[in-house]
Amino acid sequence: MAEGHDIRASARYIPMAPQKVRLVVDLIRGRAAEEALEVLRFTPNAAAKPITKLLHSAIANAEENYGVNRSDLVVARIFADEAPSRKWRRFG
Repeated sequence: MAEGHDIRASARYIPMAPQKVRLVVDLIRGRAAEEALEVLRFTPNAAAKPITKLLHSAIANAEENYGVNRSDLVVARIFADEAPSRKWRRFG
């Protein structure tokens, strides 16, 4: 990490079930950032696309804000929580 800093990125309101996103998230937790991108590249789940976008954002933040080399980054923590749900109502 960058002198003990945690580099963070977040994606909110992804329209997918958290259970499905957790399947993809569990694949990359604890891996190096480059290795995680390769795993996501060959993962057929639909959740891989927004997670890939999020990981690219985190890598760019680390390089731009902290000057950290891309090869030194590790996905230490990643999780998927439930977003607010939309309530559908039908009147009449």
